[in-house]
Amino acid sequence: MSKPKSENTPKYEAELLEVIKKHKIAFFDHCFAFTSFSRATAYNNGLDKLDNIKAAIDENRVKAKNYLLNKWIASDNPTLQLAAFRLLSVSEEHRLLNQSYVDHTTNG
Repeated sequence: MSKPKSENTPKYEAELLEVIKKHKIAFFDHCFAFTSFSRATAYNNGLDKLDNIKAAIDENRVKAKNYLLNKWIASDNPTLQLAAFRLLSVSEEHRLLNQSYVDHTTNG
């Protein structure tokens, strides 16, 4: 990590991490409805490049995806079950599920 761009950078970073965790933020730009500083301030201070900020957002995305996938699997809705199966399938299974599959590789 490079040097902070302002003396407030650590304060902004801590606030941003708290907002990301509290509001289960999945996209960096969505944070600023909940922060005391603007998106421009965040970018000017390099907060978008910090690994711990990226990791917190990625963790929220993984949790959300896993939550939804488990709901889809447990659902009685065949469309949701099929969507879950497609996400979990290996390429051969996925190809077999498609009714109109075109192989764009040199193998086919």
